[in-house]
Amino acid sequence: MFDKIKEDIKTVKLRDPAARSSIEILLLYPGLSAIRRHRRAAFFQRHGWKFIARWISQRCVKKTGIEIHPGATIGKRLFIDHGVGVVIGETAEIGDDVTIYQGVTLGGTGKDTGKRHPTIGNGVLIGAGAKVLGPFKVGDNSRIAAGAVVLEEVPENCTAVGVPAHIVKRDGVRVNNDLDQIHIPDPISQKLCELEHRIHELENTKKEN
Repeated sequence: MFDKIKEDIKTVKLRDPAARSSIEILLLYPGLSAIRRHRRAAFFQRHGWKFIARWISQRCVKKTGIEIHPGATIGKRLFIDHGVGVVIGETAEIGDDVTIYQGVTLGGTGKDTGKRHPTIGNGVLIGAGAKVLGPFKVGDNSRIAAGAVVLEEVPENCTAVGVPAHIVKRDGVRVNNDLDQIHIPDPISQKLCELEHRIHELENTKKEN
């Protein structure tokens, strides 16, 4: 247990430049508190004490603003920075050395059964407010931009941005996307133009008759 706590504190020191001391991290970092509470909740979940497991996880929400379902699988050296608003679903799986910022959701779409939540590979970074929804994988060492909504698999070593998210970098090389981020077509305007054109056609047909 002490080895895990030491590893957790070291992880925070390495990834948070604002961290000043081990005692501050241990007592005042909500992300670390949530991870430690999840380990207890997951223990009871595995042994069939599901009510106690959920009680621990819901107490964690009140204390930290972070909700991790007891059934979620979390790897080593997870760092939840700030953490308020983070939600991690029951069948989510998180690899080693993952970083998650505030407001992130690892959730489902409501359309799946069984495995409903994403699998996050090793070394992944998920930016503030990002939503990863569905039973697919985010590959090792990938980056999810702040505010992105990811609805399909992200390969290894990629950067995904936008709503819905699309790949803009792969293995450090920018991907050539057809989407123009400045001159984005307005589907409503396009449909109105189509209707207006159709009305003109019908009017001309009526005049001819």
